[in-house]
Amino acid sequence: MRVSVFGATGSIGESTFDLLSRRDDIETVALTGGRNVARLAAQARGLRASVAVTAHEECYRALKEALAGSGIEAAAGTRALIEAAERPADWIMSAIVGAAGLAPGFRALAQGATLALANKESLVTAGPLLMREAARHNARILPVDSEHSAVFQALAGEDMAAVERVIITASGGPFRDWSLAQLEQATLAQAQTHPNWSMGQRITIDSATLFNKALELIETREYFGFAPDQIETVVHPQSIIHALVGFRDGALMAHLGPPDMRHAIGYALSWPVRANLPVARLDLAQLAQLSFEAPDPVRFPALRLAREVMEIRGHAGAVFNAAKEVALDEFIAGRLRFLDMARLVERTIDQLSSDSCLTDPVEALETVEAMDQMARERARALAAGLA
Repeated sequence: MRVSVFGATGSIGESTFDLLSRRDDIETVALTGGRNVARLAAQARGLRASVAVTAHEECYRALKEALAGSGIEAAAGTRALIEAAERPADWIMSAIVGAAGLAPGFRALAQGATLALANKESLVTAGPLLMREAARHNARILPVDSEHSAVFQALAGEDMAAVERVIITASGGPFRDWSLAQLEQATLAQAQTHPNWSMGQRITIDSATLFNKALELIETREYFGFAPDQIETVVHPQSIIHALVGFRDGALMAHLGPPDMRHAIGYALSWPVRANLPVARLDLAQLAQLSFEAPDPVRFPALRLAREVMEIRGHAGAVFNAAKEVALDEFIAGRLRFLDMARLVERTIDQLSSDSCLTDPVEALETVEAMDQMARERARALAAGLA
């Protein structure tokens, strides 16, 4: 099987690398990464990839030197990422963080390949367009978020018309029990430490604000087609149950597993077969108990904003995500406080709701990209007023 991994040096990419390196039936076509060219080169050598691509043109020389003598091609820049996505492959991991992962994913679908989708922003910003593109090329999209993989597995063999509700779980992050006053003072160091999952900086902070869960609410609608009022969120601090599906007979089908992304990745890699994966087996007696609580919309407004986006549809997802990415950049840079991130996202949506084509249907990737750019510019301008 020919595989490519986009975002190979991130947390999802590293877990994917681990699984691929255990198999002897894999031909690696392309690996892409960011500025960590030493790690990208090591991965490319380990999997004997045909090409390694860094998204940053200024890193090309370092990558080429790191690959010297290996016979592996080095490339850099946005165009090189697109060209890598156009190389024939059977299975492609889309794990680039942010809206930057959108275009490579679309190019991969044009091959009729299986796209293992870890890039949340693809469905949030262009869900209808992405699903139509997959259908047009007879390609398959398999979810890699642990929650959506869990829903996908719980639905296997079931009648979609019999589904009443879908519940995705949230750990609550490091600030689950913090007061509003404490959250106002939350620091970057505190926000980038997750109690259960080992993830990159950006997604860890998104988990602390529950913006990560907000994106997943929108993803659930776009991928599975459920109505917003069918999709629920519950805080589950242990991160053992990843999602539940409720049926019209009152039954709930739950997916349980350790907080290890190799399960969802491995399921997508071997689907429809279940492979033997190197993940811990749960000891229910040792776990002793699983607890749940309702999320607080006052302390964590991201979930409320996501529901507004699901009702608006159109380009609201692109605006929501772009503003969220700008807010995160500003928080990491120390120019916004923790709670200011949600304030910035809400103000950006409010402003663009009144003076843009927010509700227009998503018809073209170029339009999505233009709306993304407009939202970023507006969010940066608004951020100056919050700083």
